[in-house]
Amino acid sequence: MKRANKLPKQGCGLQSCPVAVLVISFVIILSASGIFLSGKREQNSSSFDLSKPKWNRFQSSVQFQPTVEFRNGKEVIWQIPDSPKAVLFLAHGCNGRAINFWDKCPSCPNCIGLPEERLIVLHALARKFAVITISSAGKCWSLGRRQERLIVEEIIQFWVANNKLEKLPLVALGASSGGYFVSLLATDMTFNSITIMIAQALFYRKDIPDDYPPTLFVHMPKDRARLQIINENLVALRKKGIDVAEITCMEFPLYPNFLADRIPGLDQTISVKLFELFRKKGFIDQNGYMKKDGRATKWKEALMETGTLLPDKPVLDHHIQEELNLAFAYHEMTSLQSEQIFDWFESHMS
Repeated sequence: MKRANKLPKQGCGLQSCPVAVLVISFVIILSASGIFLSGKREQNSSSFDLSKPKWNRFQSSVQFQPTVEFRNGKEVIWQIPDSPKAVLFLAHGCNGRAINFWDKCPSCPNCIGLPEERLIVLHALARKFAVITISSAGKCWSLGRRQERLIVEEIIQFWVANNKLEKLPLVALGASSGGYFVSLLATDMTFNSITIMIAQALFYRKDIPDDYPPTLFVHMPKDRARLQIINENLVALRKKGIDVAEITCMEFPLYPNFLADRIPGLDQTISVKLFELFRKKGFIDQNGYMKKDGRATKWKEALMETGTLLPDKPVLDHHIQEELNLAFAYHEMTSLQSEQIFDWFESHMS
């Protein structure tokens, strides 16, 4: 298998002022060095533009039309675009299910489409990846024994064969518990490459197989303990000659329309009210940054005090919670780096 280590590069502009030219030339030299390094080991999340990745950005080009099945006691939800070029297995985190990745629709009335999960699927379908999602048997994926991995492997292999996708590259992405699961699944079955999100991978460094797939770590450096182990695993994988890279995901500020931009069914009026509430209660600082992780922020209690009603409240609670966690950037699934992730997958498909 041909291996590459390609992550997107960024360009720089140059002004005409002579003094500025000298200063900017120096900056460009430093930037070029940074770009070179990012191409080899890291792509920082500061490269995305929050004004662009809105919940409905694919509305005119991609639609959810998933198929829901149950096989070997597991919930399986999948969709195949026209002329697929690859197959993607997605593994949720703890307390997740396959329904989190898909919007509610006639073929999946129980789907809830969490903001980040649904956008990852839409990115995949837009890039012509067939997508299969499977629910874990328990609250989290079983990591200590191989039984669940063998069941998932059988489901994927049967589905691939049944839909005549055997000749396509196979890749996987898992977040948190799903990231650990994918890292172990890659020791049982062959992937062209994998992405491990907000997880450091579960393998003993001395036992990494020689044919372990190219691995991209997407993580949040604010979690210092996980960062240290990820760095150790990056080194261990490189020593084995395995192609690896990382994308670091940093915190970013909220703005009044942020939640409306990210969450289907939440309008701008409620988004602005929530933003003002967060500011009034001191949940965000003067620049809009979350002071605590969304899980540790009593925003639901504050919302009840104001009497503000959310449409489809139980579902939107989870949606809002996910976006607040994402903004704090400690531990949450993220679609903001999807372009880089799918560039990584595509660079390892030959």
